[in-house]
Amino acid sequence: MPLVRKELPDVGELVVATVKEVYDYGAYLTLDEYGGLEAYLPWSEVASRWVRSIHDVVKPGQKIVVKVIRVNKRRRQVDVSLKRVTDSERKRKMMEWKRAQKAEKILEIVAQKLGKSLEEAYREVGWKLEEAYGELMAAFEEAAIRGEEVLRKAGIPEEWVKPLYEEILRHVEVKQVRIAGIITARSYAGDGVERVRKTLLAVKEAVKAAGDVRVRLYTVGAPRYRLELEGYEYKVLEKALESGLSEGERVAKELGVEFSFQRERA
Repeated sequence: MPLVRKELPDVGELVVATVKEVYDYGAYLTLDEYGGLEAYLPWSEVASRWVRSIHDVVKPGQKIVVKVIRVNKRRRQVDVSLKRVTDSERKRKMMEWKRAQKAEKILEIVAQKLGKSLEEAYREVGWKLEEAYGELMAAFEEAAIRGEEVLRKAGIPEEWVKPLYEEILRHVEVKQVRIAGIITARSYAGDGVERVRKTLLAVKEAVKAAGDVRVRLYTVGAPRYRLELEGYEYKVLEKALESGLSEGERVAKELGVEFSFQRERA
């Protein structure tokens, strides 16, 4: 299970837990991310609506997302709430948990190849990548996109870099995203074709300069031209599109070219 650097969770923190024992007055859980640390779920924190029995809500062996409401550091006692976790929080936490499990498995495979323990893997690699990228899988995805230099920049020992990068390429697939639309550009001047070409070229170059984006711009029948942007983050694509269209409008105005853009719905 993914290791954390803290011994105890913080109040307000979302944690993944496994139900251990259920009684009429509450349930005892183990916190998966904290080495099986025991936590108590009071009956009053099980559900916001009336339920006949706590047994109708939680059962032994069930994996749930709870929110930490009290921590006694001296006694290492933790109380949690199930009813204070929203549906969106639960889904987000479980997604993060699954990503963390997958990332840890990759780390463990490489550790075994190097004759290292999982604890050593976290000390030498895992926690450094978490500090640099906020999440282990996010670091792996960045490496899959930009190469093994991502690992070196985070301070990973050289003996880890190549085998870890190779394992990342085997197991991490980063989905690309795309936005597209139709540019309408026309000119009635004698050299109108050249003016339109310069306008479209300005769009394409501005998009390329805006970030890590692949761009295609081709005719679908003059005066209509299809603009396609592909990358790994929507926010990067949106910024690139905005830059491209802004430059296209500027050049079109200078050259007397009619210019408009119609976004395609996903």
